[in-house]
Amino acid sequence: MIQIHLTSPIGTSLSVSVEHADDILPTLRQYGKLGYTSGTVPSGGYALPLAQVDDFDFALIGAHPYINKDGEACVMHKGQSYKRRELEAVENKKMSLPKIVKYSRGARPTDLPHVKEGEDGGIQYVTLITFRGGGKKIAVYQLPTVQQNAAD
Repeated sequence: MIQIHLTSPIGTSLSVSVEHADDILPTLRQYGKLGYTSGTVPSGGYALPLAQVDDFDFALIGAHPYINKDGEACVMHKGQSYKRRELEAVENKKMSLPKIVKYSRGARPTDLPHVKEGEDGGIQYVTLITFRGGGKKIAVYQLPTVQQNAAD
């Protein structure tokens, strides 16, 4: 029996048992749609290949996408709103950076220092997830409808 430890949006702890490893992601999806999370967001946020950006299943991390009143793509995670930001590729003599799509929010004074990005005294951000690089899509992280269509 495998135990998955989850936290509800209001901080309640819950442990769920699954029989097989194949049941882990469906269980995370089921509870993630309700806002439950498992573990903590790593410093700098989750990192996935850029190819995953359009069909990543945010329920896996207990988040849900939405469009804000200004028409911007956002993700709600643990009561915090993270806005989609696209950073175009940079290619010059000094540096070469790939295109990046990230979901981030402005840092708050209450955020721990190790999760803040940017200059001290300047604008700082907290990143939930970053999509970058040329890696391949991870099929099990795709939205279930995308997985279903690919199997047909």
